[in-house]
Amino acid sequence: MLLKAEQLAAHLERELRPLYVLYGDEPLLVIEAADAIRARSRSAGYSEREVLTVLPQFDWGSLLAAGGNMSLFGDRKLIDLRIPTGKPGKDGSAALQQWCQNLSADNLLLITLPELDWREEKAAWFTALVNAGVAVKLNAPPLAELPGWIAGRLRQQQQSADNDSLKFIAERVEGNLLAAHQEIQKLALLYPTGKLSPEQIRDAVLNVARYDIDGLREALLAGDVARLARTLDGLMQEGEAPPLVLWAMSEEIRALTTIRSGLDAGRPLDLLLKDAKVWGPRQAPVKKALQRLSTANLEDALRHAGRIDRLAKGIGQGNLWEEFLHLGLRLCPAGKLVARNPV
Repeated sequence: MLLKAEQLAAHLERELRPLYVLYGDEPLLVIEAADAIRARSRSAGYSEREVLTVLPQFDWGSLLAAGGNMSLFGDRKLIDLRIPTGKPGKDGSAALQQWCQNLSADNLLLITLPELDWREEKAAWFTALVNAGVAVKLNAPPLAELPGWIAGRLRQQQQSADNDSLKFIAERVEGNLLAAHQEIQKLALLYPTGKLSPEQIRDAVLNVARYDIDGLREALLAGDVARLARTLDGLMQEGEAPPLVLWAMSEEIRALTTIRSGLDAGRPLDLLLKDAKVWGPRQAPVKKALQRLSTANLEDALRHAGRIDRLAKGIGQGNLWEEFLHLGLRLCPAGKLVARNPV
């Protein structure tokens, strides 16, 4: 069965199949669809999860073994199979077709793939998956349809905008859904529910402040203590919303954590950068940051960001802007940390 992206939510409300295939050129949509399926599977009793990533020399017998290994407690299992290249090879093709012939309600197989060309969509292994389960193609909407997509996302957070404003956002993000998603999240942080004015949207998207959020992210990646401190002080003096500052810092930390974890697991850096939507000039500072940061460093930073989030909601005591600085210092080179006397 082939579904469109917008049909998945209604499908999951009606039923849950033992096999799903997500593929396409837009990682944001693939991630969101996978999260929806995983959430639905948990509510249906698939309490155990096993992640398999198809890297060079992958043993396809491990997929069949994962399906045959019953939980000690008899729990149902979700098997999260990721094929970054979109090419399972001869052994993988055979294993996937064999899986399709022996579907079981005890196992839910979720397969994520990149965009496939027409030849791959007609391959025997892919045809078998579509016939046995549910496949969802997740490509970015064309630029002409992007304003409608943005309007739908705004509705989800109980906001709206006029057509000219929607087109303005679409043109600024140039078809990049992740960038559009970030701008939409920013609007939710900055403004209450209801209709947004063109001025509000332009102020949020253009972000013309001298000490801007992009500068903060650049300082964070570079580990530049002096610029980080100046930028945070400027944002505070200009009355920038603390939730937006936390969002910007957390987004960088989450991206670095995901890439660093992938590197630790042996995945190629170029593929991880692509999956994380790290393009062009931004790749160099991200690579430098990864050289000095470990998974443990980044996980500590994520926990610190969680504490700041609670503080912003009135839980606990402390100065938000000091905590932002301490959070940034966690990502700076060790020598500079000592000089700044961080927590």
